[in-house]
Amino acid sequence: MQLSEIISSDGVIAALKARSKKQLLQELAQQAERICSLGSRQIFETLLQREKLGSTGLGQGIAIPHGKFGELDRVHGLFARLDQPVDFESVDAEPVDLVFLLLAPESAGADHLKALARISRLLRDATLVEKLRGTDNAAGLYAILTEPASSASHAA
Repeated sequence: MQLSEIISSDGVIAALKARSKKQLLQELAQQAERICSLGSRQIFETLLQREKLGSTGLGQGIAIPHGKFGELDRVHGLFARLDQPVDFESVDAEPVDLVFLLLAPESAGADHLKALARISRLLRDATLVEKLRGTDNAAGLYAILTEPASSASHAA
């Protein structure tokens, strides 16, 4: 699965402003409303419920909040580079500055897991993460995220 299948260029935010985990999830939900058929309140509530099960902050400044929705017909993604890192209750207690939001259909068991695995693998690539942190415009971030796996993934 290529990221270009789940994220579009208008699903990339270069300098999202948020001061807390809750505010970050609210901002992501509002941005996600633009790219899919769901309301921001529904997205926010689902993300909040998922976070109550355990933080989706993976460590090293990266989080992959995600949720499933009956109304969706495909997986949607949104990427945000934060203007300032926020505490996300990550496993390593480090603040988060790179966030990949994933919204999936209720029925997308395998596709949802494939998308999560693909994003997780991509964001474990230290060279790629360094490029993302060093890029301050949405077009550049989108280009980095959607590079073909063979050139983007040095440490897969």
